[in-house]
Amino acid sequence: MAEARKAKGRKAGARGDRETRRGFRFGPLNYAVFGAGFATIVLGYVLLDAGSVTAAPFLLILGYAILLPLGLLIGWKKLGAGD
Repeated sequence: MAEARKAKGRKAGARGDRETRRGFRFGPLNYAVFGAGFATIVLGYVLLDAGSVTAAPFLLILGYAILLPLGLLIGWKKLGAGD
């Protein structure tokens, strides 16, 4: 009876390990694009505070609409059961 519980516990643990590995992977390129997007957004707000009405909105749109989503989509790899 006790061995059946241990075996059942092992199976649940192994399944739990596989469940924690499911999801999406971010690589160094993703983090670099996120960093560039964050820096672009910060620079956009700094320029906005300085009174720039042309460069600031451009940088904010570039950061929010292009770089951050691009950081999510680059190298999109869904982990499967074999990974």
